Amino acid sequence: MNLRNIYDSRRIWKMVLLAMSLVLVSIFIYFSNSLVKDLAKQERERMQIWADATREMVTSTDADVDFLLSIIQGNHNIPVLLVDDKNNIIEQRNFKLPEPNDTLKMIDEYSAVNKEFLLKKLNKLRKTTNNIEIKIDESTRQMLYYEDSDVLRRLAYYPYIQLAVMLLFIAIAYFALISVKKAEQNRVWVGLSKETAHQLGTPISSLMAWTQMLESLGIDKEIINDMDTDVHRLSVIADRFSKIGSMPDKELTFINEAVESSLNYMRTRIPKHVTLTVHTDGDKNCGVMLCQPLFEWVMENLTKNAVDAMSGEGRIDIVVTSDAQHAHLYIKDTGKGIARKNFKNVFNPGFTTKKRGWGLGLTLVKRIIEEYHDGKIYVKDSEVGKGTTFAIEIPKVK
Repeated sequence: MNLRNIYDSRRIWKMVLLAMSLVLVSIFIYFSNSLVKDLAKQERERMQIWADATREMVTSTDADVDFLLSIIQGNHNIPVLLVDDKNNIIEQRNFKLPEPNDTLKMIDEYSAVNKEFLLKKLNKLRKTTNNIEIKIDESTRQMLYYEDSDVLRRLAYYPYIQLAVMLLFIAIAYFALISVKKAEQNRVWVGLSKETAHQLGTPISSLMAWTQMLESLGIDKEIINDMDTDVHRLSVIADRFSKIGSMPDKELTFINEAVESSLNYMRTRIPKHVTLTVHTDGDKNCGVMLCQPLFEWVMENLTKNAVDAMSGEGRIDIVVTSDAQHAHLYIKDTGKGIARKNFKNVFNPGFTTKKRGWGLGLTLVKRIIEEYHDGKIYVKDSEVGKGTTFAIEIPKVK
C-alpha cells in the first residue's frame, strides 16, 4: 500500500469516526430533549390542577378549602401569573421580584416597580403557549400564565452544556494527539533525513575518487566534467538532507539572484518542449534571509512538479515581485491543474496524483518555507486542464 492509499484510508476512517460521533451526539440530544418535553408536560398538568383548584375555590360553595389551598400553595417552583378577563393581575407566585434599593424607599414606588416588572412578564408570557383558561362562569373567565421552572430551564440547557464540554474535551484530546503525532513524525523525518545524508556520504566520496582516477587515465575531460557536476549535485543533496531538523544558517540574499541560481541546474535537465521563463520586477535589491541550498530544493521541487504536470510539454513562468513587507514568487505552469478541494491537501504527507511517488515533495517544500524561512506557500490559483500557480511569500529584509 503506497502513501496515497494510506492517506485515503486514514481520511475514510476520520469520516467514519466523525459520522459515528454525530450519530451518538444526535441520540444524546434526542433523549435529553425527550426528557425535557416529558417534564414540561408534567408541569403543564400541575398547572392544570392548579387552575382547577382555583376555579373550585371561586365557584364551589362546599369545596374542601384546606385541600384546595394546599394545592395552590404547594407550588413552590413554577412562576405563575393569574389575570382576569381585563388582563389585571390577580395573583402572582414564585417570581423573583426586584430587590428594593436606596431609590425605592417608598412602598408605593416599590409596588409600582413590581407592577411594571410583572406586566413585562405578562406581555412576554402571552406570546407563549404556557397558558390555561379558567372559566368561572359563562361571562367570567381568568387566564393562568406560567413560566418553566428553574429545573426545567436548566435541564433544557444541560445537554448542550454537556455537548460543549464534550466537544471541548475532544478538541483538547485531538490537538494533544496531533501534537504528539507531529512530534513523532518530526523525529522520524529528521532521523531519516540525517541517516540519508550519512549514507550518501561514503559513495559520494568514492565517486569523487573515481572521477580523479578516470581523469588520470586520460578519459575525455568533458565526460569527467559532467560526472563531476552530477557528483557535486549528489553532495548538495546530501547537504540538504543534513540540514533537516535543525534551524539552518541563513544569509542575506537578493531574491532575484537566488531564483536564477536555483534554476541553473534545472534549465539543462528539463524536456526541450518545456519553456522556463523568469520574470523579475525592477527591485534588484530586494533582500531576504535565505538558506540557499534549501531554497534551491524548493524551486527544483516546484519546477519538477510543474514539468510532471505538463507531461513534458508546456510552459513554466516564474514571476518575482516584492512589496514593502515581502518578496513574492509565483510559479505558474500549463499542466493538468488541481481541483479546488485539494488546494490544501497537496501539502499533506502522502498526497500525490502521480502513479509513482511518495507525496512528500510539497510537504518538504512547505516545511522549508514556513518553518525555516518564516514564509508562506499556497496554491494561488488552479484550473483543471489549464494549469496551476503556486505562490510563495518570504519576509523582506528592511
